[in-house]
Amino acid sequence: MEPVVTVGLDGSPESLAAARWAADEADRRRLTLRLLHAWPLLVPESSQAPAEMDQNYWARRIVHKARAELQRSHPGLPVVGSLVADDAQHALLRAASESEMTVLGSRGLVPVESYFLGDISLPVVARADRPVVLVRAGAGGHGAPPAPVVKGDIVVALKLHGPCDGLLEFAFTDAAARGVPLRVVHGQSLPVAAYAPWGVDHDVAEEIARDARKRLDQVLSPWRDRFPHVEVDDRIVLESPAKAVVSAAHGAGLLVVGRREHHPAPAPHLGPVAQAAIHHAHCPVAVVPHT
Repeated sequence: MEPVVTVGLDGSPESLAAARWAADEADRRRLTLRLLHAWPLLVPESSQAPAEMDQNYWARRIVHKARAELQRSHPGLPVVGSLVADDAQHALLRAASESEMTVLGSRGLVPVESYFLGDISLPVVARADRPVVLVRAGAGGHGAPPAPVVKGDIVVALKLHGPCDGLLEFAFTDAAARGVPLRVVHGQSLPVAAYAPWGVDHDVAEEIARDARKRLDQVLSPWRDRFPHVEVDDRIVLESPAKAVVSAAHGAGLLVVGRREHHPAPAPHLGPVAQAAIHHAHCPVAVVPHT
């Protein structure tokens, strides 16, 4: 199968925002865009059935409207529609295994009722074996960022223990494709030993920061060499990793976080940084599985 970017559609404003974001991404990467709508009650197409009896009318309409809009805004982009008679979660997980990335609508902490959102998006994020991007309708944060961040930059949350090549490859590749800087953020909570009766022991904090800086430089060095044209700004933030990442995401064009690959489990699991990013970041969030 040719490389594709798949977007899940349900007709909601969030899924349409996801489709527009996915079209831009597919265009940049010169990939085909697949518009997927899954519904268990789809019936086999029949050329004999009159239009007023067509049980698939609304499903086809959702895909047709999105496809028409995206082909107007991206005339050179290959766009294919896909109607699947299947449970949405199962269909999306299968599509994710065949796609360069899967894009879904998201409403953060707002209660949801649409089919693809809420109960569907988080299990897909937690179980997909390739990157999943969550996009809100009207994505864009308010308020000033805690540090200078050029609007449209990519922010990647980086841990310094365990492999992270898949995460960095996604972030550097996307920054190169967009022609924007990459902001690498490593958040690290201070241990109890860093606190004194008067507050933070600055000597201990500086030692922790120096050690983190050394490890961060080692991790990033080969990627800087591989992507010499990508401007990289890396930061060590001595606070909760989840808080550091959400703060850094203000004004960003995309936030990239990792998710450890897990053995199959009864319930999907996301770490605290991914959870905080999905629920609190206003920009699109890419969740990248890695070993």
